[in-house]
Amino acid sequence: MIVVTGATGNIGRPLTRALAEAGERVTAVSRRPGPVPAGVRRLTVDLADLAEPTGPAAPAALADVLEPVLTEAKALFLLLSGDLHGPSGAPAELVRRAAAAGVRRIVLLSTQGVVTRPFGPTRVAMRSLEDLVRASVPEWAIVRPGGFASNTLWWAESIRTGRLVAAPFGDVATPVVDPADIAEVAAACLLEDRHLGGAYELTGPEVISPRGQTAALSAALGVPLRFHELSREEAAAAMARSMPVELADDTLDILGAPSAAELGIATGVREVLGRDPRSFADWAARHVDAFR
Repeated sequence: MIVVTGATGNIGRPLTRALAEAGERVTAVSRRPGPVPAGVRRLTVDLADLAEPTGPAAPAALADVLEPVLTEAKALFLLLSGDLHGPSGAPAELVRRAAAAGVRRIVLLSTQGVVTRPFGPTRVAMRSLEDLVRASVPEWAIVRPGGFASNTLWWAESIRTGRLVAAPFGDVATPVVDPADIAEVAAACLLEDRHLGGAYELTGPEVISPRGQTAALSAALGVPLRFHELSREEAAAAMARSMPVELADDTLDILGAPSAAELGIATGVREVLGRDPRSFADWAARHVDAFR
């Protein structure tokens, strides 16, 4: 059995589906209820509660729920959604519990930033988690994507209501990656031994700016869209409503001034899947209904 954390998100949904279609038994773990494929077991818990000293979901109580699931699992996909990214999160505790329960394989969703910006606060923490995964289980793989194409879903409401995109750094282009590609790479690492011990950097096939993404969404929708450039301060305030401040700051550093390494087209998708990564235009065409 394979445990997928963050199972109802942009990566977890297609990953869970791919594993189920491959005939694997899957337990989908998420903070909020959500649809899962037929035959997939759903577990709704907040893994950040592993760090809570008291309360109804204190570590002992949560361990009672997790232990039988992890004991049954052969592999774990670890995605640091929600509060697991913050200072109160406890992803290391989940790794330790999984290893103690006998999980042999962990595929960790890390970030390209551990290589390109190793001294950012969230990157230091992620590097430590990578090291812990390597030391804790005999089989592992690390997936390091750059920026996600799906981050443009933040624009969905303003596009639906006002045909407007508001974003910082309008003309700074980076090679954003389709979460479907991330999910396919993660599935391959969970299912195929030949990818074990690898750390795979993932990007899209070309660089594209927020204005370019706006143009692609406009083409997919068949309607004109306006672009308004936010200041860094305005963007930081908006992002802090849905992610830890440290992660928002690290993200804005990359979006505003990407390094040469962050502008490069990574080879991880081709290494694992044997094909080129999907373009942002492809992602926009598949998700156009979210913006209607």
